Amino acid sequence: MDEKSRNRLIVRTSIVGIAANVLLAGVKAAVGLLANSIAVVLDAVNNLSDALSSVVTILGAKLAGKRPDKKHPLGYGRIEYLSAGIVSALVLYAGVTSLVESVKKIITPEESDYSVISLVLIGVAVAVKIFLGRYVSAQGKKADSASLVASGKDALFDAVLSSSVLICAVIRLTVGWSLEPYVGVVISGFIIKAGIEMMLETVNDILGKRTDPELSAEIKKLVAEEEGVRGAYDLLINNYGPNKNYASVHIEVPDTATAAEIDRMTRRIQSRVYEQTGIVMAGVGVYSYNTGDNDASRARDAVRKIVLRQEGVLQFHGFYMDEEKKDMRFDVVLSFDADGAAVLETIRREVQEAYPGYSVLIASDIDLSD
Repeated sequence: MDEKSRNRLIVRTSIVGIAANVLLAGVKAAVGLLANSIAVVLDAVNNLSDALSSVVTILGAKLAGKRPDKKHPLGYGRIEYLSAGIVSALVLYAGVTSLVESVKKIITPEESDYSVISLVLIGVAVAVKIFLGRYVSAQGKKADSASLVASGKDALFDAVLSSSVLICAVIRLTVGWSLEPYVGVVISGFIIKAGIEMMLETVNDILGKRTDPELSAEIKKLVAEEEGVRGAYDLLINNYGPNKNYASVHIEVPDTATAAEIDRMTRRIQSRVYEQTGIVMAGVGVYSYNTGDNDASRARDAVRKIVLRQEGVLQFHGFYMDEEKKDMRFDVVLSFDADGAAVLETIRREVQEAYPGYSVLIASDIDLSD
């Protein structure tokens, strides 16, 4: 789906949400005031907050769709994460407000008076909210919009809340028990939990999450399938909004490859990765490996054993040895809980003991995607 189609889908879905929530808010407010039900009135207020969430989603989509400029050369896509954060904050606010009002009604009870018509209207509202929640969530996944997905989840929670109000109303009419405020406390807890989870998910998107293992494996496979590439390492994917991903990777190529050959190779890799995944391969770094040199091959195997026996080491790659210049270099991937400086110093000392006179250059890589 292209950017324009995606933005149209987000705006269209949000407008449907605004219209439905404003209508529901009006109906519930009338029912709540006539029946003297704080639960129904709060439900109406919650619908208004949902309408506001949809407005925020539209604004976020419009701003995120702005063309890149000199100040923001990679576009404004991350604004959508901010709008999703605002939506989650509104959900959290609605939950806390419902909890406070429910507790107040437990302390100071009030009599409610429901009619059959009011029960029917609440029942219809529940059905509308369920449909709206499923519709918005589905469209959000289709458009890869965190804001829409969050709004859809909120709508489904509202349906649960309205259902509880309906059940309480029926119990009130048939048995005479007033359970609204107690059920309101329980439902408020679920809404607060949902708001916190949405907020945490948005924070993770803004901070940057670990690359999906399946996507990482797919990209590395595509890269490694290129003729002349012996391995793909250090894959890093930077996200600048939904469907806006830029990546870099290191490839291992023979030391006999010319600059022209490597240039053709990297361009084919960039084209293939974009066609298959939609990710822009912004940078392709190069490791060279020794060819036709048995001493270097034996040294690589020996150094690999030294490196991999150290605690906290996840991977060893990018080895190259220049016997003439007495130069040796390689990369080590360390786990996040390893004492990186100590591990690297141990590796350097043991390698230099095994190969005295060599200068050893070790690059420490972050465990990004494996």
